[in-house]
Amino acid sequence: GGTSCDALFYFAGLGCGTLAVLEQNEAGIVLLRSFDWNDGLFDVTWSENNEHVLITSSGDGSLQIWDTAKTKGPLQVYKEHTQEAYSVDWSQTRGEQLVVSGSWDQTAKLWDPAVGKSLCTFKGHEGVIYSTIWSPHIPGCFASASGDQTLRVWDVKAPGVKLVIPAHQAEILSCDWCKYDENLLVTGAVDCSLKGWDLRNIRQPVFILLGHTYAIRRVKFSPFHATLLASCSYDFTVRFWDFSKPNPLLETVEHHTEFTCGLDLSLHNHGQV
Repeated sequence: GGTSCDALFYFAGLGCGTLAVLEQNEAGIVLLRSFDWNDGLFDVTWSENNEHVLITSSGDGSLQIWDTAKTKGPLQVYKEHTQEAYSVDWSQTRGEQLVVSGSWDQTAKLWDPAVGKSLCTFKGHEGVIYSTIWSPHIPGCFASASGDQTLRVWDVKAPGVKLVIPAHQAEILSCDWCKYDENLLVTGAVDCSLKGWDLRNIRQPVFILLGHTYAIRRVKFSPFHATLLASCSYDFTVRFWDFSKPNPLLETVEHHTEFTCGLDLSLHNHGQV
């Protein structure tokens, strides 16, 4: 899968990126607003305290803050990463408004959208960072997945890395936190496997899910079911899993005719992905 992935990133880096804001109503899905940026956009996260605000991360290493109530943008641009900013996520625990970004420059950065520069830079990964995801339970805690084959857990109140998990013998492209167990994370990697990790015992995974035939690009836990997850891959498929079942692969969806690079599960509609 290595060559095809490289080609994808190469083409994504050419030309412009567009942020499309969509709305679902009786008529179906309509384009509400569209914003252009002069480089590819790799990730997007909604503000947790303002329904009109979102942040994107870009191939030029910058983050952009957009307001969907305005026709032009961005409101603010943060340019600190020296290579592609591949991942961005807004904290979900109450009482803090923090954003984390992960970059191919091997660092993660912490941001407060009200402050014009990063609050902190997290170093330690020895490869590109593909994914940075906040814990939904533990304030100030996030996980990162990297090309250095490790999953790492960080605490914004402490400088160094809290935990290093050698999760795969391959690049790890995605990770996510379980919404119902603060100690459980999942990783998805170029070795085509998904692995579950309990932070209290990282010697071996609590589950391994096999079925994808190319690198796994994104994995997400369900907001409604503790043991349910969804993944998508360079094998063009989206797969649904229940790791508590003897046969965990619930469904394989083959709607896409190209690399499936991202997915998320609706917080409002149980069945919507």
